[in-house]
Amino acid sequence: MRARDLLADFPVVGLDSPVIEAARLLADQDLPGLIVIDDDGSPLAILPGTEVLRLAVPAYCQDDPALARVVDEAHADGFLRGLSDRTVRECLPPRPRELPVADPDATVLELAALMARTHSPLVAVLAEGRLVGAVTLQALLDRVLAA
Repeated sequence: MRARDLLADFPVVGLDSPVIEAARLLADQDLPGLIVIDDDGSPLAILPGTEVLRLAVPAYCQDDPALARVVDEAHADGFLRGLSDRTVRECLPPRPRELPVADPDATVLELAALMARTHSPLVAVLAEGRLVGAVTLQALLDRVLAA
């Protein structure tokens, strides 16, 4: 089993894409993350859904979960709406992490090792320097557990 056998088309976002659009893609398509591309269409980063949440959830609730309990639902819903003027660029860490990229011939073990090492829920797959899709953790686990 190779990456090409687990490959799926995968949505991408640019650095200056509104983060609320990224959040909608994540939610509407039940995705673990998104591939962030540059102007040439080359992958720059993987944006896990948790990084979008990090921008939406106030720091005081992240630091002290007990404070999150006292915020009512109406106000909690407002936090996501607060993302409307922010960009994907703001979700990314200040120092780039290792980009989880593989070629179509990568084995399941190579993909799993890359996901584990980079803490990424997906791997971008490139053929001849061009993005051809992604392998998700879910697809990888489904294949491994089916064997």
